[in-house]
Amino acid sequence: MGTFEGKIALVTGSSRGIGASIARLFAQHGARVAVHGRDIAALAAVEGEIKRGGGQALRVTADVTRFAEIEAMRRDVESTLGPIDILVANAGGSFTMPGPLENLDEAGWRASVDGNLTATFLTIKSVLPGMKARRRGSIITISSFAGHRAHPGAPIPYAAAKAGVEMLTKDLAAQAGPYGIRVNCIAPETILTERNAERIPEATQHALADAHPLKRLGTPEDVAQAAVFLASDAASWITGVVVDVGGGTTI
Repeated sequence: MGTFEGKIALVTGSSRGIGASIARLFAQHGARVAVHGRDIAALAAVEGEIKRGGGQALRVTADVTRFAEIEAMRRDVESTLGPIDILVANAGGSFTMPGPLENLDEAGWRASVDGNLTATFLTIKSVLPGMKARRRGSIITISSFAGHRAHPGAPIPYAAAKAGVEMLTKDLAAQAGPYGIRVNCIAPETILTERNAERIPEATQHALADAHPLKRLGTPEDVAQAAVFLASDAASWITGVVVDVGGGTTI
């Protein structure tokens, strides 16, 4: 299980759900992991779980829409754990309800774009110079099926922001490749996180699962396995891709 022995991973938005699973799995494979979020109690729980499992973890906080806070977080990680080898820019979410575009307010639009696209940009902007100087690194961004599959019921600001994340990933892969840095993206479909398990009625969960060829919903662990693969040496010839983790929905 020593895939990432000696490596430092920063996983933003890792206090729960997909991010927490990614952080735990990196730690299980030997990485020293910085877990990030703004819910101190939830972060402490993830950090404690990693440490009880024999891993190394550091909890850090920052508003990822504010560059100064991200820079302070990066310096904290580097001074405590070491230079960041792996960045998983996972922090984000949907901040509006689905509905007609003309009914969306500007605040909801800006919150979705800032919380997803801008946050990803600023986090990478902070970590990238060090990776370039060391001429190595792996960056993984998190999109969504909504970012490349149109649907009349999609929350448009979220979908647009995630589409931007996918293009940012591809352009950055082209720029950063000569420095030995790989940049890839994961696009999950419906994932049964703790929050989704609570808010999606059981009957709806069954209907959604039935729409997938694999006849189940995804789990945070499914996404974490994809992240570990993309960051590993097994994927050393893979960059600039968007990996659908969706149980075959695109078929």
